[in-house]
Amino acid sequence: MVLISLTVVVAIYINTYAAIRNVEASLVEAAQSFGVRRWELIRTVVLPGALPGFLVGLRLALTGSWLALIFAETINAPTGLGRLMTDAREYFRLDVIFVLLTVYAVLGLMSHAAVRFLEGRLLTWRRAFDGA
Repeated sequence: MVLISLTVVVAIYINTYAAIRNVEASLVEAAQSFGVRRWELIRTVVLPGALPGFLVGLRLALTGSWLALIFAETINAPTGLGRLMTDAREYFRLDVIFVLLTVYAVLGLMSHAAVRFLEGRLLTWRRAFDGA
């Protein structure tokens, strides 16, 4: 659990921090020149500007969390798909291994599709966003 949490937190933190630091200074200055207060500046300029970076971090975090989950289950878990794969490897059950790899691939594609759906819903205001 700690391994997966660390993987997720680090990926999201690094990408969100970089996205906040790269919000266009001209937008912040324009908002400040209109007299926007600090919390309103954060809510209306900084967070929307950092949202694409956060979503990239979320996508990387999901990838990392799946890899960490597979690693943790394979190494030291009494139950789970990773343990089932380890048992199948020990007994040379290639059919089970292929099914489990397919399950992992489908889960990964579904989580990727969920983040792409979020991007499509949350980033419609960006001109450069292609929506795919």
